[in-house]
Amino acid sequence: MTRIKSIQEKYMKEALKQAKKAYALGEVPIGCVIVHEGKIIGRGYNRRNTDKNTLSHAEITAIRRASKYIGDWRLEECTLYVTLEPCQMCAGAVIQARIPEVVIGCMNPKAGCAGSVLNILETPKFNHQASVTRGILEQECSDLLKNFFAELRIRNKNTSSLDKSPGNS
Repeated sequence: MTRIKSIQEKYMKEALKQAKKAYALGEVPIGCVIVHEGKIIGRGYNRRNTDKNTLSHAEITAIRRASKYIGDWRLEECTLYVTLEPCQMCAGAVIQARIPEVVIGCMNPKAGCAGSVLNILETPKFNHQASVTRGILEQECSDLLKNFFAELRIRNKNTSSLDKSPGNS
């Protein structure tokens, strides 16, 4: 079990590197990697605002790249590592791609679909389910998001106070 956990932590650290790329762009810091036979074959990070595209989630980008690498839409022998619990779109994409294993950093109680709001990944009524491991490097993943949103609130507060300054009316 210790070996499995250390492998999961290794790849979650790679997903965190992707999340930090999103952070650097001012995007919500979510990162994802997809691993096949011990090799990362897909990477992605959140770029919704940068790309002005609803579909520019970390998981979607990583799935697209992994599928291109494999040469098939089926990613049946892969593991997806993501820093934040997938939303309904990304959880659906995981099921559609037939990814058998998902490893999650921290949960998303407001929009997560791997157990928080819904559990699309483990729904037995679908023709495919994913095995889910939760809480790998949870504190690091959570802290990155908390820091991002704390900085965002400060930026928004400062922007708001500038808008109300004399001469801006």
